Amino acid sequence: MTYCLGIKVATGLVAIADTRLTSGTEVSTNKKVSVHQLEKHSMFIMTSGLRSVRDKAITYFKEVLEERDSSFDKLYKAVNAFGTQVRRVADEDRRSLSEAGLSFNLFAIVGGQLEKDDEHKLFLLYPEGNWVEVGDGSPFIIIGNSGYGKPLLYRSLKFTSSMQDAMKIGFLSFDSTRVSSNDVDYPLDAVIYEKNSFQLIEHRFEKDDLDYVGKQWSALLNNSVQKLPVEWMDPLFAKSEETS
Repeated sequence: MTYCLGIKVATGLVAIADTRLTSGTEVSTNKKVSVHQLEKHSMFIMTSGLRSVRDKAITYFKEVLEERDSSFDKLYKAVNAFGTQVRRVADEDRRSLSEAGLSFNLFAIVGGQLEKDDEHKLFLLYPEGNWVEVGDGSPFIIIGNSGYGKPLLYRSLKFTSSMQDAMKIGFLSFDSTRVSSNDVDYPLDAVIYEKNSFQLIEHRFEKDDLDYVGKQWSALLNNSVQKLPVEWMDPLFAKSEETS
């Protein structure tokens, strides 16, 4: 499985991706985010799905960038081109995958800013090659194992959040997923992009870098539970005492 999270706040973009790959009983590590940086062309792609189709689509798209990079002056044009490569891979591999009992399940998050974009952009690309753009109202997208990390994002993340807060909340969302699912794990790759900077920054976090943050968060949660009011439970436990 995969955990990839893209966040768009007013001041920039934050992207995080786990690196665990699980195939049957085999577990390995592989990068799930690729970065394209050339002058005023700043773009990252995170993918989920079968590794074989992910690698193939990214390879095809890199060839397109080598040939046509200067023609992509807005990010949506590059997303369209990547979508074309996703459909190409689907046409080539869907039948053989189906015969093997597998589905073509490539999802992607594409973010960045190209020279004629008025601001940074974030897109979700579907396996069919079509896409939606992330807006201010719900400033994040998760692909892969999305269920465990969403509640924290919905409660805490706002479009007006700082990039530091977005990174912090994003990590806690990843950590919630990691402790709830054995197919998401460290190392954690992170990418940040400040609006109008045309400069992507990458960093890889190992477990030893962040384990203490997760433990501190767990302790804070436990302490908060103890501080929650209890009087709202009185009618329920009163009935329990009446029947005992």
